[in-house]
Amino acid sequence: MSSFNFEVRAGQDLLVEQKSVEIVERKGKGHPDSLCDGAAEKLSVSLSHIYRQEVGRILHHNVDKAVLVGGSSQCSFGGGKVIKPIKLFIVGRAEEEYENKKLFDPERLETEIKEWLMKQVRYLRPEHLEIKLMMRCGSVDLRKIFVDENQPPRANDTSLAVAHAPLSELEKLVLETEKFLNSPEGKNKFPALGEDIKIMGVRHGESINLTLAAAFVASQVPNREKYEEIKSEVVNYLQKEFVPKYTSRPVSIKINNADTEDSAYITVTGTSAEAGDDGQVGRGNRACGLITPCRPMSLEAIAGKNPVSHVGKIYSIMSQLIANRIVEQIPETKQVYVYMVSRINEPITEPQAVNVELWGVEASKVKAEIKAITNEILKSWKEIRDGFLEGRWPIY
Repeated sequence: MSSFNFEVRAGQDLLVEQKSVEIVERKGKGHPDSLCDGAAEKLSVSLSHIYRQEVGRILHHNVDKAVLVGGSSQCSFGGGKVIKPIKLFIVGRAEEEYENKKLFDPERLETEIKEWLMKQVRYLRPEHLEIKLMMRCGSVDLRKIFVDENQPPRANDTSLAVAHAPLSELEKLVLETEKFLNSPEGKNKFPALGEDIKIMGVRHGESINLTLAAAFVASQVPNREKYEEIKSEVVNYLQKEFVPKYTSRPVSIKINNADTEDSAYITVTGTSAEAGDDGQVGRGNRACGLITPCRPMSLEAIAGKNPVSHVGKIYSIMSQLIANRIVEQIPETKQVYVYMVSRINEPITEPQAVNVELWGVEASKVKAEIKAITNEILKSWKEIRDGFLEGRWPIY
């Protein structure tokens, strides 16, 4: 493998666990931004499968520009109705024809995305959604350097990615709390909770505050008394049964803090997208599943980019795999940051730079081992490409 600018150095800042304040956010799977991320990725995966079936290889595409326009609804305890549908527009570049053969039917893809959205938010119905795809062929220059074959593809962008490991206590707590509340177990325990759940975690010294914004499903909540009762049940369960799995620090939890005597966070469908909020690709969770302003992070939108040559997407996973592998193989590591930068039209296996910051172990003693880990991950570019199509990598 060709040489590239590679550096391992000692981290200069405090460990995130040592900082006096730490902030972590996660937007749940029913949040409008997460729905945009997921829909764009669903489209990319569908196109990739179509291309492989029709042509034998993935063709150039990037469908990573999506915006959700929230609908309108009337809602009260016991039920309600959606008056104006949620509209989702996905804009991008995609090969529409190959050797004069039309490759896909946009309406069929729109139907697939609608079905995917309804699987994410269980009370969404077809009449609640309007999907519009607006795709055109990519530019000649980018299509010419795009090749999906047995040789490492060339980067179709100059981009960067950042990853960190291991997760802090607060990061684990925020991530796993949302995952639990949106899991089959969580929905069985609290069926009135919708899928639009956002969690903000703030640690001041040793004290943690979690603020949950959770859309309730109105048909599952007959009155205000039941609503307040369920809120208390959620908080009590998390405090007693869930939080102790992840931290011994004192944790306070507030849910739907915007509620007043005259209003409550209830929805028809379980997502604020029906009336209260809009969404956009790239405004939500990073590839680690979190928004972590106390860590270095990239603003690169991953969802919808092609899995063959778009390094903003590929390096986001590669850098995370490198960080995770370092922590696994070098257990003395207390904290690691991995930065990767590409250069357009260079093989994705030859980054412009890989920079690793390390805490807990002397950088010079492990540089060779970390370089070997990096090379191994770079060589696995085919597995990483196919992992996107199989849904193996978390991207939001």
